[in-house]
Amino acid sequence: MEYISKSYEQTISIAEKYAETLKKGDVVLLRGEMGAGKTVFAKGVAKGLGIKDEITSPTYAYMNDYGGKLYHYDCYRLSSGEDAESLGLTDYFYGGGICLIEWAENIADVLPKTVKRVKIEKISETERKIIL
Repeated sequence: MEYISKSYEQTISIAEKYAETLKKGDVVLLRGEMGAGKTVFAKGVAKGLGIKDEITSPTYAYMNDYGGKLYHYDCYRLSSGEDAESLGLTDYFYGGGICLIEWAENIADVLPKTVKRVKIEKISETERKIIL
């Protein structure tokens, strides 16, 4: 499926609906350039899962845990899957929550065999192409 989002709110809405398709244990790779809207998409997924917490980018923490329901990763500063393993991040792939992973290409060698992919392309300052 492909969507054109014309605003922050539309991206949230698309992601909220996408969350309805997810089940416990799903690992979702969020691809897109810096500033494309990956964390905005994560906010929408969280909203769709009924998470009320403020969703923030886990850039410095590597992963934010939202009550065991959602694990939001930012692997931008990791250089290998070995880094993710040594930090214990891969343990969550096989738990009961949903994993959303930004910059997953940096840890590609330790990702589960079955993953879902979301690609977000920046068209303009406000428009995004979202491919599910």
